[in-house]
Amino acid sequence: MIYFDACYIAKFYLAEPDSANVIAFAKGNPNIGCLLIGKAEVIAVFHRKLRESVVDVSGFQLLCEQFEADCASGLWQWRAVDDALLASSARRVRGLSATTFLRAADGLHLACAAEEGCTAIHTSDHHMIAAAPAFGLQAVTL
Repeated sequence: MIYFDACYIAKFYLAEPDSANVIAFAKGNPNIGCLLIGKAEVIAVFHRKLRESVVDVSGFQLLCEQFEADCASGLWQWRAVDDALLASSARRVRGLSATTFLRAADGLHLACAAEEGCTAIHTSDHHMIAAAPAFGLQAVTL
């Protein structure tokens, strides 16, 4: 599995820096996964674009519908959150240095990628990039 965090999945649908690279990579690699919470995070990114007037209500609805259709078709592989993953994330976050900033959901993404046996996580989130090595992962930006 290739692990994309939610911001990378959102780049598949939005005209953002590196979107063309993300789209080309995703189309050439059929086994891209993400933690299930990523579904809500992607919709939240779309909503942020609505709030910032990057898209209008119609555009927001189209983004959501396309994303949901792609999820239903299996474009994205989703991994469940369970007790073992929560424990792994908590254990790993406890081991971070005092200067490492990491949000709880990002810790879950990193733990999920590590637990799935991934060696890398595709993200543009600078906090996740900085924390990835503590989870045994390389951060990849396209």
